[in-house]
Amino acid sequence: MFKRSKRAGPARTALVASTIGLAAAAVLAGAGTNVAQASSHREAPLVAGLPQYDTTDVYAFRSPERQNSVTLIANWLPFSEPGGGPNFYTFAPDARYNIKIDNNGDSKADIIFRWTFKTNYVNPNSFLYANGPVTYLNDPNLNTYQTYRLVRIQNGKEQILVKSRRVVPSDVGKGSMPDYGALRDRGITSDGPNGVYRSFVGQAEDPFFLDLRVFDLLYGGDFSEVGDDTLAGFNVNSVALQVPRYLLASKRNPAANPVIGVWSTTDRRGVNGSYSQVSRLGMPLVNEVVIPLKDKDRFNASASTNDAQFLKYVTRPELPKLIKAVYNVPAPAEPRDDLVSVFLTGVAGLNQPRGVVPSEQLRLNMNTPVTGTPNRLGVLGGDTQGFPNGRRLGDDVVDIALQVVEGELRGAANDLGDGVDANDKAFGTTFPYLALPFRGSDAAPHPGAAPASASAKEQSLLERAVDQLQSGAVAGALTGIGGGGLLLGGFMLVRTRRRALNTSAA
Repeated sequence: MFKRSKRAGPARTALVASTIGLAAAAVLAGAGTNVAQASSHREAPLVAGLPQYDTTDVYAFRSPERQNSVTLIANWLPFSEPGGGPNFYTFAPDARYNIKIDNNGDSKADIIFRWTFKTNYVNPNSFLYANGPVTYLNDPNLNTYQTYRLVRIQNGKEQILVKSRRVVPSDVGKGSMPDYGALRDRGITSDGPNGVYRSFVGQAEDPFFLDLRVFDLLYGGDFSEVGDDTLAGFNVNSVALQVPRYLLASKRNPAANPVIGVWSTTDRRGVNGSYSQVSRLGMPLVNEVVIPLKDKDRFNASASTNDAQFLKYVTRPELPKLIKAVYNVPAPAEPRDDLVSVFLTGVAGLNQPRGVVPSEQLRLNMNTPVTGTPNRLGVLGGDTQGFPNGRRLGDDVVDIALQVVEGELRGAANDLGDGVDANDKAFGTTFPYLALPFRGSDAAPHPGAAPASASAKEQSLLERAVDQLQSGAVAGALTGIGGGGLLLGGFMLVRTRRRALNTSAA
């Protein structure tokens, strides 16, 4: 039912909304509008200046090596340059970092996992983050360190899962941390009753991958800047939690209502001691490009129960109008009811809970079997375990978006992408799956990320494709450039590729 085909069905509805992300960012950038960079990096005016509170991405998926559990991951501090000392990257001690779970579809958080942090200094008279080689988490040579507390909140009651545990520090470099992998391993713990939870808090390589040089006059102004993972070399701060499915479901039997909604919020403590929500993220790319500038901060501060106020931005989105204005590509007829299922309800037959109340969440069907051959294109590639049924680290959200925007689900098959098909570092096969962070001792912020250049032939084909798109001949543009050329698909430069319908993830 959800394989790539030309039949109408839930898969098409599901993936149309996922196109809004990077595509819109490119159009808006070309039009001179201030927009976000990447999935949810710097997405709103207020939080753009508060990186410690800025959620970059949220992931939720069944754990491949512990299939009766679900892994939840949330990241903060976008664009953390590894050598950015002397003050390296810490969670804010005046914040509450939350992952929220709606397990009955009523748009309210039934379970909250909450992390809070405390910053400590061994020798405040030193400017160094580490005063010598750090070989274990409690090493006195680690001059600046954080501890975290993790609680589970349900029905107003708190259950302490972690009372006080060390955060894995930033990777200052090989001199200060000669075996960072060993440090990271010591930060993976079993917690809660009978150790049923697995927990990790610390720095990681940013798992989101894409080419963001569209902001450089649409890839350099001469179509020469494609195929480079712009986030290569940058880190984030992560929390990861592996939870048995029965502890997330509305009843102890996950089959009772196997769909959960997942989102993250960040609360900042004010001078009066009360907390205010300043960041919010469920589905990737929503606040960046669906919500207009005037309401971005309001969306970040709002509760999911009030999402009806943003419905008009979903059913009458700005993006198609901008594409038509800038590139003369016809906009679909409104209202866009096809977008509502992804943003607000989940897709019937895939990840829509019974009796759902519309709200913006990343929805995961915990009963979807774990595949041994994940496809980076998720549902579009015939892999129902992938995005938008939850989100795995390797799901190529950008390519999914580009292919659907160019008509993949409306009869115009294409193999479009940004030339970045996988993360710059391999993900792990066991919890917490995140790649180790880049080191502060690295000589450059983008080690090993070689930029790609368009050949003269590709540039010629691209220019021809642009002319066809502007004249409305989208189908001609798609077939005219072939499998190895480049295409500015209505709004951005992409690389076309030939691939089998069900290829495995790279």
